Amino acid sequence: MSGSQSERPRSAFVLDDDLRIGTVVCKALVMSGLEPRQFTDPMQFLAELKRSSPDLIMLDLALGDTDAIEVIRRLEVLKFTGRVLLISGRHEGALAEIESIGRSHGLHMLPSLQKPFRIAELKARLEFQPGRIAAKPQVSRDEPAAARRIDFAEALRSNWLEVWYQPKVDCRSLKICGAEALIRAQHPERGTISPIDLLPPAGDPLYRPLSVFVIRQAMVEWSRLAERGFPLKLAVNVPASVLNEAGFVSVVRQVIPTEPSFPGLIIEVTEDEIIRDPEWAREITTQLRLYNVWISLDDFGSAYASLSRLKDLPFREIKLDRSFVTGCDKDELKRGLCQTVVDLARRFGATTCAEGVETADEFRCLSELGFDTAQGYLFAKPMPAAGLLDLLIARRDHPGWDMGELSPRTASLSMQA
Repeated sequence: MSGSQSERPRSAFVLDDDLRIGTVVCKALVMSGLEPRQFTDPMQFLAELKRSSPDLIMLDLALGDTDAIEVIRRLEVLKFTGRVLLISGRHEGALAEIESIGRSHGLHMLPSLQKPFRIAELKARLEFQPGRIAAKPQVSRDEPAAARRIDFAEALRSNWLEVWYQPKVDCRSLKICGAEALIRAQHPERGTISPIDLLPPAGDPLYRPLSVFVIRQAMVEWSRLAERGFPLKLAVNVPASVLNEAGFVSVVRQVIPTEPSFPGLIIEVTEDEIIRDPEWAREITTQLRLYNVWISLDDFGSAYASLSRLKDLPFREIKLDRSFVTGCDKDELKRGLCQTVVDLARRFGATTCAEGVETADEFRCLSELGFDTAQGYLFAKPMPAAGLLDLLIARRDHPGWDMGELSPRTASLSMQA
C-alpha cells in the first residue's frame, strides 16, 4: 500500500530507460533509507504497479517509445496514491511543466530533480509534503452547485436581474476610464445570484432578451453617470449569435445616447465566436461602428485565432485572457506573450485591456509592457451601479491610484466603495 502524505516514503519504483542511470538512482535511494526497484521497460513497470504499489515513483521524462506524460496518464487510471518525483537532465522548465501536468491529473508531485543531483537534494524532496490537486472534478446533478442554480427565464420574468459594473483603469493615468457591465440577479430569498448560477447554456434563445436588457440598462446608467461628470466608456458582453439576429442592430441604434460626450459602447465578443464567420463578422462590426459601437475580442489567447482571419475584423480592443495575466510579472513566457499581444494590437490599430489583474506587481508589469487599460480585483470587484458612482465620487479628489496604494489591503477596501 502506498504511504500516506504524512509519512516518509519507504519503497520506490525507479523508471529510467538508461540502466546505468537507474542503478545510480537506486543506490541514492538506498542511501536515503528506501527500498527501490528498478525498471527500464515501461510496460513491465506498469504491470508490476498493478500488483504492488510503492510509496514513491521516480520517473525520467524520455522513456524510449513512451514518455513521462503517458506514464502520468496511466498512473491516474490506476489511481496511484503515492508520490511521484520527476528526474531528468533536461531544462528545468520542461520538468516544471510536466510536474504541473502531473498535478492536473491528481497526482502527488514532489519538486522535480535535475540530473546530476546530490543525495542531500533527494532527501530534501523525500521530506516534502505535497498537496493533492484534483484534476477533473466530477459534476453531479445531485451536488449542491446544481441546487444553487435559478431559472433564468423566471429571473427575467420576475424582474430579478441587475446590471453590475467592474471598473477599468487607464494604465498610464491610473484613473477609472470605463467599466464592464455584468449580469446579476437579486433573488427574494437567496440574495445576490452570480452568473455561474444564473446564465442559460450557450446558444440559448434567452441570450437575446438578456443582451437587450443589459445594453438598455447600461446606456441608462451611462446617462446618469455622465450627468454627474463621469462619461465612462462602458462595455457589455454579447454572444456572436445574438449580434447576428435580425433586428438586433436596430435595437442597439435606438438606445445609443446622442450626446457629444458619449465615448462609444464596447461590445465584448469572445475570440472563438467571432472568427467562425469572418465575412459576417466584418459586416456586422462595420455596421455597428456607424453608431459608435465597437467590438472587443474578449478572452483573447484562449482560442488561438488565426491571424489571417483577425486582419479582416474591424475590432477596437483586444482583451487578454486572465490566464496570461496571472503571474506575468514572474513568468517570462507569460510576459513575452503579453508583449506580443500589445505589439499585435498596435499593428491592428487597437487598444489592449488586461483582465483579471490581482496584484500590484502584475499591474506594474502590464503597464511597462504598454497595456492601455486593466481590470481586476486589484482595483475593485463588480458592484451595483450605485457602488460605481460612489467609487467615482470618492476618487474625484484622488482620481488615480498611486502604486503604493495598490496593496491587497487597500484594494480590498476599494472593493467595498
